[in-house]
Amino acid sequence: MGADREGSGRRRRTRVGAYVGCGAVLLSGCASMPDNGDLRGVESTPRQDAQVRVYALPPREDARPSEIVQGFLEALTSDDPNYETARMYLAGKAVSDWQPNASTTVLAEGPNALVEPSGTREDDGDFLYRLTGHEVARVDAQHAYEPADESYNQTVHLTQVKGAKGTKQWRIDRLPPGVVMGKSDFQRTYVSVNKYYFTSSARSGQLGTVADPVYVRREVDPVTQMVRALLKGPTRWLNPVARTSFPSGAALKKGVKSLTPDDQNKLVVPLNGKADHVGQGKCTEMAAQLLFTLRDLMPTGVDEVELQRSDRTQLCVLDESGADIVASRGVGRATAYEYFIDGEGRLVRMLGSGADREPEPVPGALGSGDTAFRSAAVERDEDRAAGVSKDGSKMYVGSLASGDSLGGPVVRSEGQKEDDRLTTPSWDGRGDLWVADRDPKNPRLLMLPDGSGEPLEVPTPPELDGRVEAVRVAADGVRIALIVEKGGKRALYIGRIERESDSSGDPSVSVVALRSATPQLEEVTAMSWAGDSRLVVVGRESRGVQQMRYVQVDGSMPDGPQPASLTGVKEIAASEDEQLPLVAHSEDGIVRLSSGSQWQKVVSEGSAPVYPG
Repeated sequence: MGADREGSGRRRRTRVGAYVGCGAVLLSGCASMPDNGDLRGVESTPRQDAQVRVYALPPREDARPSEIVQGFLEALTSDDPNYETARMYLAGKAVSDWQPNASTTVLAEGPNALVEPSGTREDDGDFLYRLTGHEVARVDAQHAYEPADESYNQTVHLTQVKGAKGTKQWRIDRLPPGVVMGKSDFQRTYVSVNKYYFTSSARSGQLGTVADPVYVRREVDPVTQMVRALLKGPTRWLNPVARTSFPSGAALKKGVKSLTPDDQNKLVVPLNGKADHVGQGKCTEMAAQLLFTLRDLMPTGVDEVELQRSDRTQLCVLDESGADIVASRGVGRATAYEYFIDGEGRLVRMLGSGADREPEPVPGALGSGDTAFRSAAVERDEDRAAGVSKDGSKMYVGSLASGDSLGGPVVRSEGQKEDDRLTTPSWDGRGDLWVADRDPKNPRLLMLPDGSGEPLEVPTPPELDGRVEAVRVAADGVRIALIVEKGGKRALYIGRIERESDSSGDPSVSVVALRSATPQLEEVTAMSWAGDSRLVVVGRESRGVQQMRYVQVDGSMPDGPQPASLTGVKEIAASEDEQLPLVAHSEDGIVRLSSGSQWQKVVSEGSAPVYPG
């Protein structure tokens, strides 16, 4: 990828492929898999161009049991919309009972198939094959991705059935639910796309959105897949903190098989009777969810959505500009500056547009140099900032207006060592301020309501069995990224922020449902949000060297180029606005990576780069 930064432009396109493929690749079901018990792996299909659709071949006449198993497994990796070819390998109740959409199991390599008992048939004359491999991930019926690290062990039973000409043919009559494939086939066949739901985290009172990443089949009508997935509501992990404006039970009108934008990039979505009596305001929210969800799905996007009642009359129409009025997606506003701490301990800023100008101290007390800081966080509207003192023991909040003075510290740490004190703080989209105290005697995750209230100690789940070393809250205010150290190793986790009020109206906040975002990394040293559902991470694999990569909040690796390599990275900053460059603190000082360029030095002395948030 050279040094290009992936994802420039607000409308980052997830290139899903054309709706009419420009070619087709046939998967042969005749690969060798002897019946004598030898272990053989299903060959993964070489990754094809996104515009090429892949189809499987039906079973040939008089195919051996091994060919039937091999052909069926290969058919699972094709772009057959409803797995019609895969079903040709089935017989009996398996034809109707098999549920390919129940789950997708991803193995490190294609599944191995071993006939059992080794070298013999079962007593009834049928064959039993055992499928094995190492499971690395699973996609559930909601299309949600979850990393895994366990053995896969399932069986496939074959029997003989009467063929069209009266001959006996081998077919599969018992098999596990869902589909299984190797990692390379999964990467070719599936693509990650964000669904969008609403939160109450926008500080201005405007609706905020939260991205809910799911995996859909890349070449199998992804528009219709995503609309159906959106209508079914948030995935289980996100559901407690997100809401949809679609009424319960809303779905596509019966008989609607496929949705395709017209030549003006307008998409018409006919709904069932559950949405017939939706009001205009609610309907525009529904349409905004669709536009946000479909915006990145195709190379040209969807510019306008029309929702229809069950009788095909119009409910409402909304275009992209209208969607941006209904709700704020991601940051919700343009970011003006990048920030870091200079060699004198001052908070300084430079234009986020990449303009070649020297950094300047911020207005107000944090840029005056009267108090030296080692890290800072800037509120998302860039009116205030929080700074942690040079020794890490105190945190201050001050205005970024000229002439304003700095008050007393809002948080103190009693840690005996500098590394046992306060982390770099982080602002969420509601204007609340977060920081972790690493004092071994009193480790705490703290949140200051509106950045100025009394610090609340935020409960964390029991599985957070370690010390929080870094905190970054997403713009949506409902997801938090934490680097946690345990046993000398640091891992990245994503948690869900749940907010309630007690009987007296006082706020109650907790972090729950932690999940690993970097299961493949042994040591994570730095991270930052870099999109609606993406982070940039600095870390290394076991026995590996330091690397920088993008990761999804669900623990998967996104499509597209990774950041250019950079040695000696200590801290990293990215904006959720993907047009803006990466900024890092490396052994060369503060450096910046703009789209289409190499890493460039900004200053030799500086640390703790941040964007607002």
